[in-house]
Amino acid sequence: MNAIILRPVREDADTVTLNRSDFEALMEALEDAQDLAESREALARLQRGEEEAFPIELIEHILDGMSPVRAYRQYRGLTQQALAQAAGVSPSYLSEIEAGRKPGSVDAMVRIATVLRVAVDDLLPPRPSE
Repeated sequence: MNAIILRPVREDADTVTLNRSDFEALMEALEDAQDLAESREALARLQRGEEEAFPIELIEHILDGMSPVRAYRQYRGLTQQALAQAAGVSPSYLSEIEAGRKPGSVDAMVRIATVLRVAVDDLLPPRPSE
């Protein structure tokens, strides 16, 4: 980490005035420190088992158009039949959700997400790029 040497333009008992480049360097250092703290906390959550990291291939499949339900189901090593049974939905309904022919009811998607151990939002298709 580079040390920041601040040269106040003016200061009194209540305020310090910095030139723009010093202010921007200070703000950048603050943002870097916040990013580092957030990264360390995320790593700690992973190490405590509170969060799960998914392989990039899984995310790429979803971004390439694979149904998120199908991608996570395959990642978890479940057949359509096994997921359908565990989530309490019919195999044909699950097949239609995976094929994109049906969006899936909120109730069904919550049950599927619970079985797959992901957030319901993770099962939504990616939004088109703007």
